Amino acid sequence: MSNFKSEFFNIMVERGFYNQCTNENGFDSYLYECEQKGTPAVGYLGSDPTGDSLHVGHIVPLMMMRWFQKCGHKPLTLVGGATARIGDPSGKDKLRPFLTEETLQHNIEGLKKSFMKFLKFGDGANDAVMVDNWDWFKDINYLAFLRDVGTYYSVNRMLTMDSVKSRLEREQPMSFLEFNYMLLQGYDFCELYQKYNCRAQIAGSDQWGNITSGTELGRRRHDVELFGFTSPIITDSNGKKMGKSEGNAVWINEEKLPSYDYFQYFRNIGDAEVGKCLRIYTDLPIDEIRRLEALKDQEINEAKKILAYEATKICRGESEAEAAKATAIKTFEQGGIGGELPFIEKTNAEGLSILDAVVEIGWCASKGEVRRLIKQGGIKVNDKPISDENYCFSNNDVADGQIKIAQGKKKFGLIKIVA
Repeated sequence: MSNFKSEFFNIMVERGFYNQCTNENGFDSYLYECEQKGTPAVGYLGSDPTGDSLHVGHIVPLMMMRWFQKCGHKPLTLVGGATARIGDPSGKDKLRPFLTEETLQHNIEGLKKSFMKFLKFGDGANDAVMVDNWDWFKDINYLAFLRDVGTYYSVNRMLTMDSVKSRLEREQPMSFLEFNYMLLQGYDFCELYQKYNCRAQIAGSDQWGNITSGTELGRRRHDVELFGFTSPIITDSNGKKMGKSEGNAVWINEEKLPSYDYFQYFRNIGDAEVGKCLRIYTDLPIDEIRRLEALKDQEINEAKKILAYEATKICRGESEAEAAKATAIKTFEQGGIGGELPFIEKTNAEGLSILDAVVEIGWCASKGEVRRLIKQGGIKVNDKPISDENYCFSNNDVADGQIKIAQGKKKFGLIKIVA
């Protein structure tokens, strides 16, 4: 364990969540004081509803909030019904597309579903609460906002923020609309402080500029110290940001990604990432993680199976984790076909092209991608490599009412022939 006083800070350091804090000693002392009194500290995690599900890349700050709650503190999950109408410019080269009211509402419901997989919501002292910044921005007066908030911001300082500076350095235009984003996020932090006594924002390191916008506004406008706490961007041994699988996001909500695919994402993590992922994506005790990450050669696969099971159990529930585990065992260890494999249904196999089938099952976004895989020997039908990009199925490929297809050594799927 590290030398911090609060349980939360020690867990964050030990498990690899800690990157940066606006006032390390101050936040640690504040949390310790709350823990000693049995009074929950309040912290928030924000997400703009630009999509209808979070993905694996969002899980890091979400797991931080999970531990925050386990330490007795109260998480607020803020959905940016207002800020999504602008779009966070951090890491972006252009203005995000505007969303309709219907799309925003649909996405907010999807984010609620994602948050509820990791946090306990309710009316208890440290139960999580969902809030929407549209509630306080929808009726705000523009002149009043400029006077009450804009006077605390220096344009000179704003131009040094990464989200602005990097865009200007790349000579990419930034609208005045986007330039206002950090003011809105700073206002959010202060609003949550006033409504809920929220003193902390927890987020990924890419949000540092937006976070300090809030902490500075809190100090200047309300004479209070607010705290920012960030996680590092989690990358694999090749430096690639985790959460992307061959260009496709690994979604949290089951309607966007089957539980088996979620399980397999973690099952196929590189050997060097096992310890890091066990610390971040599971609730396993640290001593058990140390035992698992010390395994070598073939034994490391056992650690990967535990990682996949534990990560899936948190996100999808125990029954889905058990089903995914059983499918993986049957498919990879017993030579059978597991029941949770991704599949498409057809009334007839005759004439269906391999290009259409692989795209439809979701492994590739285009036929061009499938063609490249075929040239590399990466597609199999009933365990036989396909070399012809114009290959079409026939009823001779059907066995027991289905056709088995595979991409590489780790992705399996079915074409089910239904009457």
